[in-house]
This record gives sequence, structure tokens and C-alpha cells, in this order.
Amino acid sequence: MSEPKTPDAAAPRGPVKKHARNGKSSATIYDIAKVAGVNPSTVSRALSKPGRVSAKTQKLIEDAAAELNYHVNPFARALPTGRTSTFGLIVADITNPTFFDIIRGAETTATARDYTLVLAESAESAVTELKAARRMMATVDGLILASPRMDDDEIRALARDKPVVVINREVDGVPSVVPDVNKGISEAVRSLAANGHTKVAFVAGPPQSWMSARRWEGVQAACEWSRVDAVRLESTKPTVDGGRQVARDVRASGATAVLTYNDLLAIGLMQELQAAGMVVPDQISIVGFDDIFGADFTTPPLTTVRSPLGECGSVAATLLLGLLHDSGEPASTVRVETELVLRGSSGRLLPAG
Repeated sequence: MSEPKTPDAAAPRGPVKKHARNGKSSATIYDIAKVAGVNPSTVSRALSKPGRVSAKTQKLIEDAAAELNYHVNPFARALPTGRTSTFGLIVADITNPTFFDIIRGAETTATARDYTLVLAESAESAVTELKAARRMMATVDGLILASPRMDDDEIRALARDKPVVVINREVDGVPSVVPDVNKGISEAVRSLAANGHTKVAFVAGPPQSWMSARRWEGVQAACEWSRVDAVRLESTKPTVDGGRQVARDVRASGATAVLTYNDLLAIGLMQELQAAGMVVPDQISIVGFDDIFGADFTTPPLTTVRSPLGECGSVAATLLLGLLHDSGEPASTVRVETELVLRGSSGRLLPAG
């Protein structure tokens, strides 16, 4: 008995013949339908929801699509659904290694869910950041802001348009991923106090940095507990060059130990103090923050408070995907732990002489 005829059964049984397309325009489902010998609606079903056509027809259509170098346009697919399967990530400084693992963590999670990550930077500018966010919001399903410089109201306004998740910042009404700095800072200050340091300087980050303010609060609280004096010093920028520029202020402060807003500041500070003849850690101990790639390449290797940056990126992407698929908490805050990583740049203070 012959097999009942179905729309899929009408497909040709032989191999797909080679077809040339004239012109430079991209292939369409109509071109694929012509090559495969099926209806355009069958091609649409096969490419959008595999499994709705027979395996044989699926193979014919995939072979035809490959022959014609056809690729699904996510923006065309978004027309009926409003979804592009992309989300954006804006970082404060794309050259800062602090963001490398955040990007990798978010990208890995996005790829596992068949999403594409689109990247932009703000160059530490709230104005640039807002412009970039508004541009990206027009084409992505949601947005992750890593160390944003915008004010809270601007972030909440973006979140009313599409789902938004924030890293290194807490904003009322917006899901956030925040490293809990208190544990790592407390460990750092206790270590410094145990090594004879009685005055600690904190080199702050950008004035608009929410996380810089939290780290300074953590240093103050830990120093008070350990009966160590704390002084805050400002930096011109959170970079190696910014660390070099603050070296004079560090020496003038009388502090024998320094915690910096990030590792780049610590590295620049160490280089400048060593160039001036100071011995690290015999005369001054230096502790960075984040444990970026290369923190242990310095001489001596940099002691730092480690933030789980890759985890931050992955968790933020997971929260955003949960919001996009109605399975996430609308305003949850996830905290991840920090820890002290002891290396050679901090140690016992040797007596002067």
C-alpha cells in the first residue's frame, strides 16, 4: 500500500541540485522552497521550529539553505514576536581587565540559551552610557549594565522600557548582582593590622562610582574595628596612570598600607613608589581590588580582594533571561562573596632605619 500523501511527502526524493542565484541579494525562504521543491510555508516551519516537518523534508530544506548560504535574520524573526534573541551589555571601560571575566560569564550564559550578546562601553561617562543604552534598547530584548555611571532614575526609566539587570550597583526596583565587599575588605584590614600597620589609605575610584563608595564604607568600618586609622585619597582616573599620579598623595598621607579601588590603581601606585625608591612591602603594603588577569604578574605579585567577576556576568545574564521568560524576580539582588588573596605586595612593616 502506498504511503498517504502529505504536504511534506510532496518534497522531491532525490538530492538537491546545485542552483546559482544571480545578483547580490540575500536568499529568502522562497528561494529555498524553489530549490527544495516544497511550499514556502513548509520552509518557514522547518527553519523556525524544527520537528514540525518530517526528518527527510527537514534535511532537504537544510541542504537547500546551506547551498544558498541562507542565514536566519533575527530582526526579521522579531517582527511577529518582538524578540531578537539578543541582549546588550554596557561596561564602563572596555580596556579595563576588570570587565573581561564579566563579559565572558555573560557571553557563556547567553550562548547556552541561544542568545547573542551585544557589547558597548561608556568610557566612564554617564552621558555616553545613556546614549548607548537608548540605541541598544531599540534592537535588543534586554540590557545588562556593568558598573553603570547613570543615576538611578535614568536606570529605572530604561527598565520600564525593557528588562534591565545591573552589576556592581544597587538600584531600587531593578535586579542587581553585587559583590559583598565587607568580607574581603575585613580580611585585608585584619591582615594589615596584624602586620603592624596603624594607618591605611584608601585610593577611591570615580566620584560617580556606587561601588567605590561602598568599598570606602567597608574600609572605614574594618579599620574602626581593628583600631587602625583610615584616610581617603582621590584618584584622577581608575587606571594604571591614575595610580601613578596618586603616589605623591599616598606618601604625604603618612599611611604605611594602601587599599585601592581596583587593581589597576594598585599596579600604577606600586610602580611609581618603587621608582621613587620605596620597598614594597617592607616600607609600604599595597592591596588592590578585583584580582584581574595579570594581578600576579607584578613584582612583587599584588595582594588583592578577589571579586568573582565571571560569576557576576553569568548570574546577571541568568537574571535577565529569567525576566525575559517570566521566570525571574522583578527586583531581586544577588550578592556574591569577596575574599582576600595574599601575595607579596603586603606584609610585615619593617622598622625605619
